[in-house]
Amino acid sequence: MSLSVKGRITNILEVESGTSKAGKEWKKQGFVIDTGAQYNPSVCFSLFGDDKINMLRDFGTGQEVEVAFNISSRDFNGKWYHNIDAWKITAAGQATPTGNSAPAPAIDDAPAEDDDLPF
Repeated sequence: MSLSVKGRITNILEVESGTSKAGKEWKKQGFVIDTGAQYNPSVCFSLFGDDKINMLRDFGTGQEVEVAFNISSRDFNGKWYHNIDAWKITAAGQATPTGNSAPAPAIDDAPAEDDDLPF
C-alpha cells in the first residue's frame, strides 16, 4: 500500500539524536505540513537516518510538497503509539520518473516508403 499526501510545509523541527539500547546511534527529524483539509489539517512526519533527513534539505517552510509515507503502530504498556514515517518528499506537481522513460521517437510527416507493416 502506498500512501501519500500533498500540503505546504509549515514547520521543520530540530534534528534529534541518541543511542539505542543496542548501542547504535540514531537521528531523526520531524516536519509538519498543512494539507488544507477542513478537520485536522496538520500532519507531522518523521525522517529517520541521515539519508532520509537529507531529503528535507531541498525544501523549506511554505513550500508545497507531496510526501510518501508509512504508518506504523506499536503497543507499550497497554498504550498504542503511532509513527508517520516519510520515505520520499517531492515538490508538489513534480512528475516522478518511472525508470523506463526513453525520449519519444521523432514523427516524420512523410510516410516511410520501405514500411512493410501489415497495417
